[in-house]
Amino acid sequence: MELGLRGRKALIGGGSSGLGLGTAKALAADGVQVAIGARDSERLARARDEIGGDAIAIQADLSTVEGALAFARAGRETLGQIDILVPNAGGPPPGNFASTALDAYPAALDLNLMATIALCKELVPDMQARGWGRVVAITSISVREPIPHLILSNTARAGTTAFLKTLAREVAGDGVTVNSVLPGLHATPRVEGLAGGDAERLRAMASGIPVGRLGTADEFGHVAAFLCSEHAAFVTGAAIPIDGGQNHHLL
Repeated sequence: MELGLRGRKALIGGGSSGLGLGTAKALAADGVQVAIGARDSERLARARDEIGGDAIAIQADLSTVEGALAFARAGRETLGQIDILVPNAGGPPPGNFASTALDAYPAALDLNLMATIALCKELVPDMQARGWGRVVAITSISVREPIPHLILSNTARAGTTAFLKTLAREVAGDGVTVNSVLPGLHATPRVEGLAGGDAERLRAMASGIPVGRLGTADEFGHVAAFLCSEHAAFVTGAAIPIDGGQNHHLL
């Protein structure tokens, strides 16, 4: 299905692997020029080559407000304008209430909340002025159902969801939609890391998903790209699970 995005420009955080890369590939396949950001220059270069076309790689640290702002400004300077923003970053370290020190929270909030706010503050006003824009943030299914031993991620991403919902209502009249996609378990480096690289543990994790397997980054990317499309212009303020049916909640 043609998404109506040919010629648009997208800035994608965490685009060197996993769900960010899957989203970048899906957008690029529909004629969007994408700029991806991450810290590892070698992985960035490989991802840019995998995306192909006129994709751009920008080395950036998206774990801080300053790094997020630098990424946004570099992307705008390189692309000319940003029509589509995909905030995305890796998760903070695992842990529960007892094992997680108080001083671990600020870094987690910077990574999974404040960096997203900074990207939006820098780029959404330009979208409003042009009368068109898309923000599709990659968060986590944990905003619907907190995941055991991921207290930092659960806390930060819930705050991000509240911010995005509030922003969506404020900018809807300006032609800008704001949504989030909530990944469950996908075959990505993050999930493999949580499993400790244990293939048996990964199989056990997959067995708890109603569809019987982990999702793929490409499947995820196609849904994220659809939310950027002209077809999804009436969808805003939504938080959409992509989890193979694993979420237990009615809404």
